[in-house]
This record gives sequence, C-alpha cells and structure tokens, in this order.
Amino acid sequence: MAGRIAFQGELGAYSHQACAQARPGFEPVPCTTFEDVVEMTRAGEVDLGCLAVENSTYGRVADVHSLLPNAGLHIVDEAFVRVHVNLLGIKGGKLEDVREAYGHVVILPQCAGFLRAHDIKGRVSSDNARAARETAEARDPARAALASEMAAEIYGLDVLARHIEDHANNTTRFLVMSRDGDHTRRAARMMTTFTFRVRNIPAALYKALGGFATNGVNMTKLESYMVGGSFTATEFYADIEGHPQDANVARALEELRYFTSHMNILGVYPAALEREGAAGIGGQA
Repeated sequence: MAGRIAFQGELGAYSHQACAQARPGFEPVPCTTFEDVVEMTRAGEVDLGCLAVENSTYGRVADVHSLLPNAGLHIVDEAFVRVHVNLLGIKGGKLEDVREAYGHVVILPQCAGFLRAHDIKGRVSSDNARAARETAEARDPARAALASEMAAEIYGLDVLARHIEDHANNTTRFLVMSRDGDHTRRAARMMTTFTFRVRNIPAALYKALGGFATNGVNMTKLESYMVGGSFTATEFYADIEGHPQDANVARALEELRYFTSHMNILGVYPAALEREGAAGIGGQA
C-alpha cells in the first residue's frame, strides 16, 4: 500500500468510493465522524483524510466548512463522485417486497420520488454503508438499504433497483486533506481555497470581493458561517480558480487582505477533471 487515507463512514460508503478514486493505491480507513477523520490525519495515524463538502442535490455538508479552518490541515486535492443511489436488498429479494429503506439523512431526499412511487418508507441511518451491512445482517426481505454498488459487493446484497436518484447529475465533492501543504503548480488549472473575516467598516465585504471582479478571477464558491456562536462574527469560505502566484490572483488577494482582519489559505490544488461536468457544484459565483 502507498499509504492510508481516512474517511467518514463504513467500508462501501460513497466516501470510500471517493478515496478509491482520488488515491487508488491507498488503504481506506473508516471513521465514525468527520472530526475523527481530521484528528487521525492531524495525529499522523493516516497519511490523508477525505471529507465530503457538498452535494449538487442536497447542498453543503453540515459542519465541514466550519471544521476545516481549525483543522490544521491543508487541501491537496478534490474529487467529484457521481452518486448513484441503489436500492439494495438481501440475496434473492424482490423490489415489491421492500417496505422500508435505510440511508443517511443526506441520501433520503435524493431519491424521495422513487420511494414514494414504490410506497417505501425512508428510514434514517447514520451511514449508507452501515445501512447496507445491517440490511445484510437482518435478512429481512422487507428491509433495504440506499447505498452504492460497492456496498452491495462488500456485504453480499442484491441490487434491487439501480440508479434511483431523482436528479441525473447527482454529484458529491470531496476534499483530500494532508498535514503538509503543497502550493506548487501541479496542473495547468489550479484551485485556491481560503477563509477570511472582513474588517468592521461599511461595505467591507463588497470592497473585499471587488478585487476578484476587477482582476478577472472566477470565484466558484462563497459561503458564510458564524464563528463561536456569535451573530456579529462571520467568517467566509471561498474557492477561486487560479494559483496565488498568478498575477491576477495575487492582486485580488492583496486587495482582499486590505479589507479583512483575518485571511487563511486552506489549500492550493489541481482542479478535478470532472469539475466542468459537475453541474450544481463549482459553478460561477
């Protein structure tokens, strides 16, 4: 094995699929929570961590954006995984016998139309791969799991219905995190992710972002979240196309620093080849 990469979930989870896609030679290490992924990576128990950050149907993954700035880690890659939701049942099971389907709270809305059409009640599980494992253990033809085909293979289940997601472009973006940052230009098309907090002056956010517009820098994501439970302390998370050494990006970041009290680059990494086709994620902001 080339190394170890931690992810949230059990073997067969979509995060496991992302690890296999981003680092095919690495040993996948399942973790219970996102915090566990960060801590194992920070402590050196694994070489890399893989975190889901957003889904084209569901939106951003709760807590991850606020977890990243204080993680002490660096983004070194991104991966887009086409999330095909499958209805998995016991060996020899039939679709018409299924009455309940278990899946993560994020996955249930992604196939709500299919579940309604087949009179199947969605049930919340802490993890899609866990739902698959527990379905295999239950040996109940009325019970199914909403998970990947990888999970079906791992836990010996049949795919009763394939690709049942409501939206054909259902995609999740993952970030690969490392203890060591790598800001070298590793590809022609690069991404830069950073957080910042604006100074307490009128129109500070408008002025801080103006440099990206005037310098022709495409900001693909901008999100805000409260800091420390305060309504007055707001931090912003942003993704832009380009490398900090690009002349236009350097000018934009210089203007940003002037209007901010805090700015932290979380990672500089190659843009994933799938970025152009990942509708709903990484578009122009």
